[in-house]
Amino acid sequence: MDGSSDDGLYQQLPPGYQEKLGRPGQFPFTRGVYPRMYLERLWTMRQYAGFGSAEETNARFRYLLKRGQTGLSVAFDLPTQLGLDPDHPLALGEVGRVGVSIATVDDMRRLFEQIPLDQVTTSMTINAPAMMLLAMYLLVAEEQGVSWKRVGGTIQNDILKEYAARGTYIYPPEPSMRLVTDVFEFASQNVPRWNTISISGYHIREAGATAAQEIAFTLANAKAYVRSALERGLELDSFAPRLSFFFASHNDIFEEAAKFRAARRMWAQIMRGEFGAANPKSWMLRFHTQTGGSTLTAQQPLNNVVRVAYQALAAVLGGTQSLHTNSYDEALGLPTEDSALLALRTQQILAYESGVTRAIDPAGGSFYLEHLTEKLESEAQRLIDQVDELGGSVRAIEAGFIQREIEESAWRYQRQIENGERVIVGLNRFELEDETPVPVLKIDPQTSRRRSEEVRAFRRRRSAQAVADSLERLRQAALSSANLFPLVLEAFRRRATLGEVAGALRDVWGEYQP
Repeated sequence: MDGSSDDGLYQQLPPGYQEKLGRPGQFPFTRGVYPRMYLERLWTMRQYAGFGSAEETNARFRYLLKRGQTGLSVAFDLPTQLGLDPDHPLALGEVGRVGVSIATVDDMRRLFEQIPLDQVTTSMTINAPAMMLLAMYLLVAEEQGVSWKRVGGTIQNDILKEYAARGTYIYPPEPSMRLVTDVFEFASQNVPRWNTISISGYHIREAGATAAQEIAFTLANAKAYVRSALERGLELDSFAPRLSFFFASHNDIFEEAAKFRAARRMWAQIMRGEFGAANPKSWMLRFHTQTGGSTLTAQQPLNNVVRVAYQALAAVLGGTQSLHTNSYDEALGLPTEDSALLALRTQQILAYESGVTRAIDPAGGSFYLEHLTEKLESEAQRLIDQVDELGGSVRAIEAGFIQREIEESAWRYQRQIENGERVIVGLNRFELEDETPVPVLKIDPQTSRRRSEEVRAFRRRRSAQAVADSLERLRQAALSSANLFPLVLEAFRRRATLGEVAGALRDVWGEYQP
């Protein structure tokens, strides 16, 4: 089968089916956001990477790019995610552990050394200090002589799911939403190719949500961001085309493919029907997918190669725009070079050898798949209605509704594993008494010390007064309604650190205590 036969198959569907599904690239986008999908262009192979220092992660980036990766995705360590410099007492033991340590513009420059930012798109998984990391990235692009108008990529910038499912928040919800909207406003005017948010169902799913809950709470959060931007006075079709999404792909192939189709159809209806967007690009749910980290087992870790391949297949059948395939050793530690390469090869075999890219929507029209799509849409809509009745996502999070729903689902799932109702191969059935250990990436224990010394040296090489003045201007602006992005840029130009910029806003807004 090839894409030329797709139109004939479409004509054979009953009229009601045609209207519900639509054509690929047309409202309601059930069958994909582009008319010819992978017949014209494959998804972006965007492997998530980051550990230790900027130099170590840069080497991993260049290693993967040379082997066919087509986009970058940056994992930051916990101190960076929480707006802390590596010499902060709370950073002890966490520097470079689960991602790369970035505290200064110099770090960001080293992270992207020899990587032209006008030729590679970058996704950055960062939320509470998303504005700060994007500002550093833009300053590095400037140094490379790259116009901001040519810079492409995505910043996660999705703070609501942090309160509900993940926990790397800094400020209370209202000022945090202000930062999100400031990024929308600034980027729509200055960085037009940048996706200003990646509204994440991934972390909601990883926390224990069902597929329907993942759709519902992700789209409910997305509605909250749209409302916040509209209240700011932004024009809907000026920012909505740059909204993007991020979903998990777990083991049930058909449920996962149906989930992506249902989410696409629901978002199109929300944007056109509820918000009145006129630009068809505002109706499109474009999304990145990552295979399910929580599905990987430390027992018999090579089984994870198979899990990841099936999950990647589900993402492609669902029409993803970019994909990260997890490495088989991620239940044990960060990926080694070899396991990261195998994860990339998994995508490449799927793209070039499996045949799934030879049809626009190869599973579309399957009675089972369309039944699951309808079922998930109905379940997700019921949950969205409940969130709306509570006053939207912010109020639903404050009331604990979303957290309770996720926690109860996670509990039910764990009980199913423990009583054997849900089989996890190698974990609760088909166990092995003796397992051959696999290599695990070790983070240099001296990384924390070196990074602390680097940031202290960075502070010594600057004008302390210039930094103090820029941080005070940021504090004063935080008390007003001004867009804070230009003030953050100025602070980094004066060589402030991430911890100092995030700390200036902590001085004004405080930290969120659940």
